[in-house]
Amino acid sequence: MINKELESMIMGASDLPTIPVVATKVMQLIEDENVSAEELAKVVASDPAVAARVLKISNSSFYGCQRQIQTLSHAIVVLGFGTLKSLVVAASVKQVYQPYGLTEKMLWEHSFGAGLAARMIAKETRRVSSEEAFLGGLFHDIGKIILNTMDSQRFQGVMQICYNDGVSFEEAERVAYPYTHAEVGGLVIKKWNFPDLLMNAVLQHHLFDFEEDEDLYQVNLSCVVGLADLFCHKIGIGVREPDDELDLSHTVPAQKLDLDEQRLEELLERFSAAYDQDKSFFS
Repeated sequence: MINKELESMIMGASDLPTIPVVATKVMQLIEDENVSAEELAKVVASDPAVAARVLKISNSSFYGCQRQIQTLSHAIVVLGFGTLKSLVVAASVKQVYQPYGLTEKMLWEHSFGAGLAARMIAKETRRVSSEEAFLGGLFHDIGKIILNTMDSQRFQGVMQICYNDGVSFEEAERVAYPYTHAEVGGLVIKKWNFPDLLMNAVLQHHLFDFEEDEDLYQVNLSCVVGLADLFCHKIGIGVREPDDELDLSHTVPAQKLDLDEQRLEELLERFSAAYDQDKSFFS
């Protein structure tokens, strides 16, 4: 259950970061069946920073294009509207991670890495849309950025406990907050008008606490996002050091997605190689 006090605080807060206008416009336009690549390109081009980032990311190996993509219209035709939507959201959300200190840098790398890992896991398991998975991974830790925005001193205190005492963020945040970063993130996703599917995936990415009659697609999406987060912890993306001890095959999401040790190792290797090759595209 979501903490009601937290819900009214998040929904009523006027100083929280908002999703930039260009992302909202693109999401609305994509709902229109008659929209053309040119119209979409025009909207994206209205924010040069977002446009440049979309072009950069679309040329990374995660999107597997054989030829260099040089224009937004070309990117939209090659990648498709669904991918464009998630890329514009990602390129826009980067602005929420300002001011850009070490904490924000690590959180961005971890979130973007999890987005890409979730996309790969979704493609491998074929149980959920790879673009929804990408957005779930991208947003899974947005609550941390919001906590940092709301009270950076308290958030840095939690980070300090993690580093000095070697405990997980989840353990450290319990000391400082009466709610979790997953709850905060889920509510912010709701406030930004993203679908409930995404909100629930963010809420569940550590818990995997599903009802007996939970929608199977929701369970799969939450597990893909949770596993993507674990991939980043395992190889050390946006965290202090890799978690070599982490046995992915015994985690709830891996088991629910029927991924055995061999498939997990292959997936993790492919993800790690692609991330290393392309990290400059996302920074």
